Amino acid sequence: MKRSKSRGQALTEFALVFPIFVAFLFGIIVYGLGVFYQQQVENVAREGARYAAIHSATAQCPTVSNFDPALVQQKFSYYRCDEPATTWPKMTAFARNSVWGIDPGQVRVSACWSSYYDGTGNRDAPPTDPSGAPYTFQRCTYAKVEDDPTPLSCPAAATTVSDDMGSAMPGNQVSVYACMVWRPPMAGFLMIPTQVTMRSVITEVVQKQQS
Repeated sequence: MKRSKSRGQALTEFALVFPIFVAFLFGIIVYGLGVFYQQQVENVAREGARYAAIHSATAQCPTVSNFDPALVQQKFSYYRCDEPATTWPKMTAFARNSVWGIDPGQVRVSACWSSYYDGTGNRDAPPTDPSGAPYTFQRCTYAKVEDDPTPLSCPAAATTVSDDMGSAMPGNQVSVYACMVWRPPMAGFLMIPTQVTMRSVITEVVQKQQS
């Protein structure tokens, strides 16, 4: 009789504890997936920024902003090869190649360029004037919120001249924004949100590719 009561008590305790354990375990798995996907989005932004920094206005096929460069120092003719009007297909494809475990097409990519401004209309000014006095550095839309890109929409709206502060000239900076809307499994269960927007902005200094 005592053995039967002991078994009944153990079964009752198991029935009470097991659902809590399963819910806790499921929450850990979902949280881990969220961290993994956020890292994937950051990788996309990082690789996109590196690509744009290397494929500057001095490249044969430059990834460009909404502004043409003030001065092109290359032996080939400058042209808008990878540009905002076509949502940078080359930069976007390269960046998405770094994705693993998710559909690359779910990650959206955009970019903007920051530069020094000399106050006379030159958006591709050097960091300082001839006397060594610094010019004003103007950050583009994504660079302004790099530390906290939460305000940015996903997908981002097409960039315009108001988003860019300069061209893709070496010495300027390019900021690449990557985002993805993730719908967690069992959304709505255990207070799991129906969707989570993951964002990342990475900035790189634009490099000179050719002399």
